[in-house]
Amino acid sequence: MPAPAEETVSPEDFDQIRAQVREFVRTEVVPREREIADGDAIPDDLRRKAAAMGLFGYALPQEYGGLGLVITQDVELAFEFGYTALAFRSLFGTNNGIAGQVLVGYGTEEQKKRWLEPMAAGECLASFALTEPEAGSDPSGMRTTATWTGDGWSISGQKRFITNAPLADLFVTFARVKGTDAEGRIAVFLVPAGTEGLTVGPKDRKMGQEGATTADVSFDQVRIGTDALVSGEAETGYRAAMTVLARGRVHISALAAGLAERALDESVAYSAQNRQGGVPTGERQLVQAMLAEQQSLVLAAKALAREAALHYLDGTDRRIAPSAAKLFCTEAAGRVADLAVQTHGGSGYMREVAVERIYRDARLLRLYEGTSEIQKLIIGRELLRARRAAAS
Repeated sequence: MPAPAEETVSPEDFDQIRAQVREFVRTEVVPREREIADGDAIPDDLRRKAAAMGLFGYALPQEYGGLGLVITQDVELAFEFGYTALAFRSLFGTNNGIAGQVLVGYGTEEQKKRWLEPMAAGECLASFALTEPEAGSDPSGMRTTATWTGDGWSISGQKRFITNAPLADLFVTFARVKGTDAEGRIAVFLVPAGTEGLTVGPKDRKMGQEGATTADVSFDQVRIGTDALVSGEAETGYRAAMTVLARGRVHISALAAGLAERALDESVAYSAQNRQGGVPTGERQLVQAMLAEQQSLVLAAKALAREAALHYLDGTDRRIAPSAAKLFCTEAAGRVADLAVQTHGGSGYMREVAVERIYRDARLLRLYEGTSEIQKLIIGRELLRARRAAAS
């Protein structure tokens, strides 16, 4: 497991970064949410502005051109990203998160130098190719293989729901090793887009999160060199996947809390101005009860996300806390979004109203980077493991 990170950006400097991100999200991205949804894409000018702000590498080390933010600071930015269309964060999320962190934590120095700097600059978009038709939240059922050829590797298999696949320049790809002493182990490889035998399928049509591009990726005897094996060791893959997914779960927890806060704000604003029988609906006690439940869930979610980030940063808990935070925060976001639609009444079911999109966007949070059911299994297993360890 990588050593606990240390802050390289002072609290004062981070406050300025957070303020800039908040201003950008609320004044430039929020007003264009309908444009993003209707076009099912992030406008090029928003992508360029995000790159200029350093958002494609905010969690990557400064020595490779990133901002060097640690997970506790990442969480604070995720609250802001969650406040708008989640597709915006998805554009650069894998660079900072599950794909980029594999390189940060496990890549060789040569691999870091080659890939991290263009990733931080927004010139390289990385995809995390783990999920398969028969291996989703649990990679133990992985079928994709990487066969040793004597002078490199040949990868064959099928990946599914891969974020940014149609846009990606690099695929951080997980495969089961064949033909070496590490037979059957899961390794991770760096596969550039355009490599012969690599095919990206049509863009998926999803329930929500329009503008966040996902697709299937096929590997048909894709030949790569020995330098494509992350860390140079075939045994690294599974450990890398579990570590970065745990970190990603903390990030998603904060993203969910940010989305819930937006849903709450929309509910309060609508209840204050919408009138029924000459009286604002917010004056009705049952509406106030829904607002109260939303507020309580938002406060609890933000607190838990921050707590999980602290535990991850100092290394005291990178198993239970990330899963508990993702479980609670994503389920809470779903409940807050549902209540937001309810406080709007029939208007909340209309496509032009923000809470309708929020309701659909929130649903995916309980599925990716480990379903709610997987989080429950992890939490229960780890609690019992800790109990056995204490008893022995």
